[in-house]
Amino acid sequence: MSAIAQLEQQLAGQQQVLLAYSGGLDSTVLLHQLVQLRVRMPALQLRALHVHHGLSPFADVWVTHCQQQCALWQVPLCVEHVQFDTAGKGVEAAAREARYQVFHHHVQPGEMLLTAQHLDDQCETLLLALKRGSGPAGLSAMPAKMAFGPTYLLRPLLQQRRQQLEAWAAEHQLQWIEDESNRDTRYERNFLRQQVLPLLNTRWPHFAQASARSALLCGEQEQLLDELLAESLAQCLQADGALRIDQFAAMSAARRAALLHRWIASQGGKMPSRDALQRLYDEVIASRRDAVPRLQFGCHEIRRYRQALYWLAVMPSLRQLILPWPVPAQPLSLPGDLGQLIQDPHGIALRLPRHDEPVNIRFQAQGDVHIVGRDRGRSIKKLWQELAIPPWQRERTPMIFYGEHLIAVPGLFVTRDGDAGQRESWRVSWQKQC
Repeated sequence: MSAIAQLEQQLAGQQQVLLAYSGGLDSTVLLHQLVQLRVRMPALQLRALHVHHGLSPFADVWVTHCQQQCALWQVPLCVEHVQFDTAGKGVEAAAREARYQVFHHHVQPGEMLLTAQHLDDQCETLLLALKRGSGPAGLSAMPAKMAFGPTYLLRPLLQQRRQQLEAWAAEHQLQWIEDESNRDTRYERNFLRQQVLPLLNTRWPHFAQASARSALLCGEQEQLLDELLAESLAQCLQADGALRIDQFAAMSAARRAALLHRWIASQGGKMPSRDALQRLYDEVIASRRDAVPRLQFGCHEIRRYRQALYWLAVMPSLRQLILPWPVPAQPLSLPGDLGQLIQDPHGIALRLPRHDEPVNIRFQAQGDVHIVGRDRGRSIKKLWQELAIPPWQRERTPMIFYGEHLIAVPGLFVTRDGDAGQRESWRVSWQKQC
């Protein structure tokens, strides 16, 4: 079967395609094949996307090359400039993360994203996973097709060696970019590509194919585990996405780890290391019942509340913030995408503040709270527990104060100090941001 026929079969009738086009050999060959396929499939809508990382002094020249090539082949091209932070990660990882964020932003509904990784790239990915001590999920390397947001990512060249792509480019007299950084063996992939894989391929000419087969087998094992554990995971999930852990003590360590892996993946988290999973169990799951444990994973954290784990974005604390509301007749915007407080005829009724009682919003309170309808007060901690408000939400729940006195928490309670009774009142509600 010809390369064009194989590509048509892989697309399986897909008519909208976005190609990640770097201008290098691999993506140039794939773009050329797609242009040829378009002749056979006139309905094929083809776009290209080039990411300008700004790492090379020749990056602007590469953009010009890509623009000229796409103009020649009548392919619409979008160029996106990115900046990224390498703190806590290498340049390769940071650039890849920035690149895929651009892909997510640009791919359109109904459009399939294509990238040009080939068999030798797959071999490098497997070896890097071995170096990191990855399990079957990491060793499965790159799938030929995978879900990508609301669409799919397809890697049509994953079964082809680089030599095959070079032969195609020579036959069709293609021109492409040579990234000078590919010669820098400080980068892990370049080290493998230039110093390790040539030696392995000399000794074992089919090493790349064998590595790809191992990756495929690891992927199949992961898929089988997904299927076998799907029911157990569903039984542990709450309606809000939290993971119940009341049965974890009776499970084997391997089963716990597998369930945690899949739950974190379902939340959009990256695959945690074995050590990170052990810390999650020791410091969060198995900590004393009255603790408020948490463990951070990048810009997210896992917290436990009432025998369930929650995957949460890390948010700055608002506990020390005092937010004046000088004109309660006007809406008050709250920090941290918390929405706003507004006057609302359907909100809670509060007595009007006196002239010497400035209205302000806080996110913590202390001592006992006497709420309307109760004979005795309760500590604010006990009240939060009674209302089933998790600790991280308590610090992000606006509390209305008159001066130094707690008056109400919109949607939850009014204190005796805020009770309007038969007096003139105003009504307020918390309009949360969707």
